[in-house]
Amino acid sequence: MKRAVSLLLCVILAFGAVVTVSAEGTTTEAEAYVLYCMDSGEILASKNADKRMKPASTTKLMTALLTLEQAAKGNKTVTFTEEMTAEGSSMYLKPGEKVTLRDLAVGMMMSSGNDAANAASAAIGGSPEKFAALMNQRAAEIGMKNTHFVTPSGLDDDDHYSTAYDLALLMAAGLRNADFARLTAQKTATVDFAEPANKKITYSNHNRLLSLYPYCIGGKTGYTMSAGRCLVSAARKDGLTLICVTLNDRRDWDDHAALYDHGFSQRCLYRSPDSAFCAEVPVVGGSTEVAVVMADQDFSFPVRTGDKEKIRRRILLDSFLYAPIGEGEEVGRIVYTLGGKEIGATPLTAAAAVTAQAEEPGLFQKIKEFFTHG
Repeated sequence: MKRAVSLLLCVILAFGAVVTVSAEGTTTEAEAYVLYCMDSGEILASKNADKRMKPASTTKLMTALLTLEQAAKGNKTVTFTEEMTAEGSSMYLKPGEKVTLRDLAVGMMMSSGNDAANAASAAIGGSPEKFAALMNQRAAEIGMKNTHFVTPSGLDDDDHYSTAYDLALLMAAGLRNADFARLTAQKTATVDFAEPANKKITYSNHNRLLSLYPYCIGGKTGYTMSAGRCLVSAARKDGLTLICVTLNDRRDWDDHAALYDHGFSQRCLYRSPDSAFCAEVPVVGGSTEVAVVMADQDFSFPVRTGDKEKIRRRILLDSFLYAPIGEGEEVGRIVYTLGGKEIGATPLTAAAAVTAQAEEPGLFQKIKEFFTHG
C-alpha cells in the first residue's frame, strides 16, 4: 500500500538562536509565547521564546508521553497508594483502586490529574527522582535545551522550568506518537477501572480550545499562582500543523486563536500526489523490454502563502535504463524548486527487478560445448 510521506528539506531557523518575531497585527498578553510550524521547524512569531519559566501542568505533556510510550510496551495495571496522592487538580483516584498506564495518561491529559502523574511516575520510574531523570533524558533527546524537570505534575519548584520554545518541541514530539495524538484530540475520555471492576468515569478535557477553535487538534493547560495561565496547543489546517505556546497569559484562548489565524494566513502546505506517478521505461539488455517505475510517497512542503504557485516540478528520468535493475532501486527523481533552488524531491524506483538478458554464446563457445557434452 502506498504511503503518504512528507519530504521536508527546508531551511530552518537555527535552534540555538531563536529570535523574537512579531505576529503582524496581533498582540498578546503572554509573558512568553511561540508560534511554531511543526512541518518545517520554523518559528513564525515569538516573544521571550527561550526565557526559563514555570510550565505548571503543561509538564504533563512529557509525563503523559512517557506513560503512553511505556504502555505501548506493556500496559500494566497500577495500584494507587496513599503516597501517590497530590494537591491540586485530580482524577480522584483512591488508595486501593487500580487502573492501567493508559488510563493514567487519560487522567493527566483530560483532567490534569496530579494524582495520575504521581502514580505513573512511581510505576515507571520507581521514585520521583528516577522518573524526573527519565523526563530530562527525553527532553535532551527532543532538543529541549532550556528545560529541567523535577516533578511529574508540574507543581512549582525552583529547579523545575521550561521555555515556550522547548514546550513547542515537546508538543511536536507528542504529536508524532499516534497514541498521544489520538488522546490529546479527544474532548472526553472514559476510564474503566480494573478495581473496583464496576467503576467507570468519563473525564472532560480542560483544553477548551478544542471547542473554541475549529482547527485545534490538541494541547494541555496549566496553572499555578506563580506560573500564571499556561497553554500549549496545536492546530492543523489543510495539512499544515502549527503549535502555539503561551506562558503567563491571562487571555490565552483568544491569543492562541489570533496567533493561529496569523500563522495560517502566512503559511500553507504545497502538496503533490506523487504516489500516483507510474511509467514504463524501455530497458536495454534486460529480461523484459520495459521497467515499471513509480513513486511510493507523496510530496509536501510548507511555504509562504504567496510562494505556492512559484514552485516548479520536474521529472528527472532517463529515456531508457540498463539491466540489471533491482526491485526498489532508485532510477530517477521528481524535483521541486522554488526561486531556482531545490526544496525537495521524491525518488522514483523500479517496481520490480529486471535481470540482465543471457548472452547468446559465440561460435567457439558452441564448439566447446558440443565436444564437452557430446
